[in-house]
This record gives sequence, structure tokens and C-alpha cells, in this order.
Amino acid sequence: MTSPIESFSQLELRSPILEALSEIGYETPSPIQAACIPHLLAGHDLLGEAQTGTGKTAAFALPLLNRLDLTAKTPQVLVLTPTRELAIQVAEAFQRYAQNLPGFHVLPLYGGQSMVVQLRQLGRGAHVIVGTPGRVMDHIERKSLDLDRLAALVLDEADEMLRMGFIDDVEWILQHTPETRQTALFSATMPEPIRRVAHRYLREPREVKIRAATTTVSTIRQRFCQIAPVHKLDALTRILEVEEEFDAAIVFVRTKTATVELADKLEARGYAAAALNGDMTQQLRERVVEQLKNGGLDIVVATDVAARGLDVPRISHVINYDIPYDTEAYVHRIGRTGRAGRQGTAILFVAPREMRMLKVIERATRQPIELLKLPSREAVADRRVAQFRQQVAEVLESEDLTFFLDVVAGIESSHDADMHDIAAALAFLAQRERPLQLPESGQPDIAQLAQPRAERPPRENRGEILERRRDYAEGRLKRYRIEVGRNQQATPKDIVGAIANEAGIESRFIGQINLYEDYSTVELPEGLPREILEVLRRVRVRQTPLNIRLMDAEEARRDAARPRPGGKPTRAPRGEHAERPPGGGFKSERKKGPRER
Repeated sequence: MTSPIESFSQLELRSPILEALSEIGYETPSPIQAACIPHLLAGHDLLGEAQTGTGKTAAFALPLLNRLDLTAKTPQVLVLTPTRELAIQVAEAFQRYAQNLPGFHVLPLYGGQSMVVQLRQLGRGAHVIVGTPGRVMDHIERKSLDLDRLAALVLDEADEMLRMGFIDDVEWILQHTPETRQTALFSATMPEPIRRVAHRYLREPREVKIRAATTTVSTIRQRFCQIAPVHKLDALTRILEVEEEFDAAIVFVRTKTATVELADKLEARGYAAAALNGDMTQQLRERVVEQLKNGGLDIVVATDVAARGLDVPRISHVINYDIPYDTEAYVHRIGRTGRAGRQGTAILFVAPREMRMLKVIERATRQPIELLKLPSREAVADRRVAQFRQQVAEVLESEDLTFFLDVVAGIESSHDADMHDIAAALAFLAQRERPLQLPESGQPDIAQLAQPRAERPPRENRGEILERRRDYAEGRLKRYRIEVGRNQQATPKDIVGAIANEAGIESRFIGQINLYEDYSTVELPEGLPREILEVLRRVRVRQTPLNIRLMDAEEARRDAARPRPGGKPTRAPRGEHAERPPGGGFKSERKKGPRER
């Protein structure tokens, strides 16, 4: 009997891949990863029965990355998926796992994206292709996709491809790949047509069957908040302020580094918080848990592995600050609360581009997750005022205030001040460290930004648009330079999508966009917070970091007067924000027929 695999280091993966897993925050292989990776590393074909959300993407991506020849630019791995959304998600996962492999390139191919752009990207070469069957067939027929050196092919969610009518297309593609290829087929169920495909095209496959956790504790109330990553910290502190029945919380993040960073930020905001991760000594971990039990700490920021087995009756809330990569992790996380029949609350932060994972979790757990509306500035202020009033009432009832009455009487006589004015001045002094009113930032309230798109305020009417144009004339929007342009095939939609999704800035706050050959300019609100600018500097459009910076007055004047290549300057596109796949471009919501072309 083989010993269980408890660490990725027990698998024969290259050190750059192991380093990437550590940076991402993966510590222990999930059951499907532990079962599949050794078979795929050994070159065997694989038949995997596993639900979405069990961690199967890493189960095939990691061993196939391990066997790549990075010096060859022709496709060596082809992954077929039923939908463009899944193609983007799988391509992003490959990019994450290969972040320390120099020169690695993955390319998603799906219907609705420009064929010209895809042809250009294929011409540059790619190691891994992730695509929908119809678009992959198009490129094979055009001879723009060369599969002569294909080493491995993965059929992901094969039963879904069968349901959507793709199975004949899949067989056609299989017939146009080398017979020597390694093949892996993953499916949530194994209907007879899928088994026939497996029997016909897989050679002596190893079989793996994994069932995802499908139940969560009924005593746990599950809610989600849709929020851009840059606003997560503010959203978390607002929730902690207004949540009823709050006693203690465990906040889950993906990486060990993030546990320390977030715990420090919460501590700076006045919360009794500490990190809990695998790099800490056993003695230090035990001390943190003991402090959480006895009330010395109210919040622990932890990774999945560090929190395993944690049973602290005080934990009333579990907050998924970073969405887990699989449903098993989600179920284990929220199981830290609602124990022994007690009521618990689980809150999940979801970025706009992570909504698909939310649906996967709901399907796997067979429970709906309700929307949490982020508290507004006014709601937080009301809560703070109510707490302040309660504190004052308790002091009036329990403390001897004779000395302080004399102090106030002296202020009243020496300054000829009204007693109400003195009380207001003392209240002002008392709340300096924790203001009763949240300061206005000049930016939209994050409670508005956290609303799902369907619930956001309606589009501006003509008067609002004219007012926004007056904002440009009065200089309330400033011109910023970004280091991506026509040479990278960037479009205004690309730029707006990146800014909207990654920094949480709505398109109505994005002004004029000018595209040039090797850079672009965009109008954004003046005085963007430093943390938003840091996010935007790192954001990539068409695989190029934006490296955004505010233009000085002379640069902005020259840009405003400069002739535009190809005609008029471009306004930010209206309507829904797009989602950005790796390698540039934004997915369209336009519906297609069963075969995506």
C-alpha cells in the first residue's frame, strides 16, 4: 500500500512549478490531484470521473507543464473545453502554474474572439492551446493550428460537451492528432457515449473517480459579496463593523504572505488580529489558537492547511477573503463555524470574473448562497453612533462623574459656552481615533461598486452625461498614460475592461481614451488612491503591464492637441464590463449556437 501524498514536493514536479505553487498558496494536493498527477507524469492515459470544483485543472495542468519542451514553440498540449468561459479559466490556471517557466505561452481559442488576432497569436507560437471544439476545428481546417508535435490532449467536462452536441466535433479533432499522444478525459458522469469515446481513443487508461463534497452544515448562513480585489480590505472592515452576533472570525486567504500582510493591515485599523500559516513554528501556531480561544484575539487570517482541524467555539464568522480554487476547500473552510449545532456565518468575496466559481460552489454544495449588500458609509456611521451612545449611557449609569462635572462647569463659565456645545466638543475629541463618520474620498462609495451589475443604478440620462462632460472641462478627470497601444492590438474595450474589473472603477468614471502605436492615454478621476494605482500598474492588457502614471500638465496639453491616428478619440464603451482572458482580449457575452466558431 502506498503512503498518502501530503505535499506537492512528494510529486516529481520541476522546482519552478513547485515554487509557483508555493507562491500561489497551494500546500497539499487535493484528492484528485494526488490521484492523477503520478499517472500523467508517468505518461499513462487517464479516465477521470470528477465534478467541477474538485481541483482537476491542476491535476492535469501540472504534470503536462512538467513535460513541456519550452524550446519548441509548436503546440504540445491541447485542452478542449465546452465553453469559452472555461477555456479562459483553464488558460489562466496554466499561466499561474507556469509563472516561473521562462518563455512559456498559453493561448485560448474560442468563438466570438477575432480570428485575425488568433491567427497572429498562433503565428507567434504557443506551448499550450486551450479551446472550444468549433474554433479549434476552424484552425485545423485552415492549417493555422499545427498539431504534428502534440504530446498530450485533455478533454475537460466531456459530459458537458456531449450535452452541447460537441462530441462529433471532439472525435473529428481526435482523429487529426498524432496517435502517439497522451490522452486524459475528465467527466462528472460517464454516460455510454463518453465511455465509447474513451474506449476508442484512450490506450489502457488509468481510472480515477473522485466525488466532491456536496453538503455544508445547515446551521451556517452563507452569503457572498461581489467586490473588486482593490476594495476587499475596505469591504472586510465594513462587514466586521456592522455584522450582528459577531464574536470571532477566521479569514481565509490563499498565500502565507497574504496572511501576514492582511493581519498587519487589520491590526493597524484597530482589530485584534494575527496570522496563522505553515511557516510559523508549532509553538507559535498553538499560541495564536489559544489567544483566539480565550479572547485575546478576535480575528485569525489563515491559509487552508494552517486552519485544518481548528475547532474554536468562538468562531462566529468565516470570511473567504480569497475565493478557494475548489469546492472541497470551501466546504472545509466554512466548517470552522456553525459547529455542535451553533449558528455560524460564512461570507465569500467574489471578484466579477470569479462569478463562475460561485455557481460551481452552489451546484456542488446544493445550497444557494445569498447576496450580501455591502454596508454604505451611512450604515457604518449609524452603527458607530449607536455604539457611541451605548458607551455614553453605560458610563452615565455606572461611573462617578463628580470630578468631570466640575471640569465641564469650569469650561462653561470660563468660555461662556453652551453645555450642548461643550458636549459636542468632547464627543469630537472622543471619536478622533475612530471617527463616527467615514471620510468622503471623492470616489463612489464601495457599497455601490459592490452591487452585482443587474442591481447597479441605471445608465446615465442625457443630463448626467452632459454633467460628466462638464467634469472633463473643469479638470476633475485627469489624463493618465498607459504603456499599451496599437502595436499590442489593444482596444478601448480591453482598457476599460481591465480598469473596471481589476480596480473596480465603473466605466462611467472613465473618460476619453486615445490609442497610439506604443502607448495610450485615458482619462480617470483625479487623485486615485495609491493602492488603486499600484493595482493598475500591474494589470496586463494583451500580456503587457499598464504601468499607469499621471501625465503632467504639459504632457496632457500636448496629448489633447495631438491628431488621433485613424480619426476621433474614443470614449469608454458603454454597457457591461468585459472580462479579460490571459493574453489580451475580452470575452463577449454574445450567444452562439451549439458549435462555437
